Amino acid sequence: MTSPFVSSREAVCPQNLIDLAKGFAAPRVAIARAGAPLPMEAAEDATKAGIMIPVFVGEADAIRAEAAKLDWDISGFTIHDTTGEEDAGMTAARLCGEGEADVLMKGQLHTDVFMKSAVSRANGLRTDKRFVHIFHISHPDGGRPILISDAAVNVNPNIETRQSAIEEVVDLLQRLGTARPKIAILSATESPIPSVPSSMEGRELADWAAENVKGADVSGPLALDLILSMDAVKTKGLTDDPVAGQADAIIVPDIVSGNALFKSLVYIGGGCAAGLVTGAKVPILLTSRADPAAARMASAALASIRCGLPK
Repeated sequence: MTSPFVSSREAVCPQNLIDLAKGFAAPRVAIARAGAPLPMEAAEDATKAGIMIPVFVGEADAIRAEAAKLDWDISGFTIHDTTGEEDAGMTAARLCGEGEADVLMKGQLHTDVFMKSAVSRANGLRTDKRFVHIFHISHPDGGRPILISDAAVNVNPNIETRQSAIEEVVDLLQRLGTARPKIAILSATESPIPSVPSSMEGRELADWAAENVKGADVSGPLALDLILSMDAVKTKGLTDDPVAGQADAIIVPDIVSGNALFKSLVYIGGGCAAGLVTGAKVPILLTSRADPAAARMASAALASIRCGLPK
């Protein structure tokens, strides 16, 4: 029996995210091992929405067979015939590194194989930045979305990685139209306590951001109630904090808290989680088999916005 805490509401891709993506030229998306139902369905939806130009990578026969099942004519798109997961991952990443594609997308292959291809210096995607995963989570009733980093890539991100995460979420929020983003550093308390390392690091990160991040408000440490609830903010007397109760993004201390938080917002709150990895030469779509169609569409839109290609 499903837990009563699990929402029965379907995820909804926010229309404003699609509309914003349509303001840019559709990026060329290299789909690593595309010949499977989920990546092909996602590619078809995003292509027909005008926010993706697919570049198919994988077994050509499988790709054409999946397209035929959808009654989708893909004769106008490029197919790179490869064999197996590693070949598909490396080829798709190389296409992005060589400027033949603008976004790298995971298809039917294991995440470790896909990410190994992305981080391989031979493929030309590495930059001087750290890879950071960002979730953009929106509620089915609309309203302000919230970003979470890092819930999928960095297991125990050090201070420098979380500094990069702050910079990346600020940049993405500004691309999404938030003039002065409000960033919260998650812990279990709003006071730095030596026995709670994340609270000490939260204050360190907030102090660093005050000196190094312009055009944003960063506050930490903050417990989750003080990040999301204005009632909690008023009760605890933090109304002078510019971020508390109105955060646009949350920087988490580790992958466990980030993963639990994003899945809570999705499975309990009915949220739509669009995700991408930043820090590489191109945005990376690290899709999951568990992602609903709405999340895949929202992820494609987010990648298009992150690319920001002029029409």
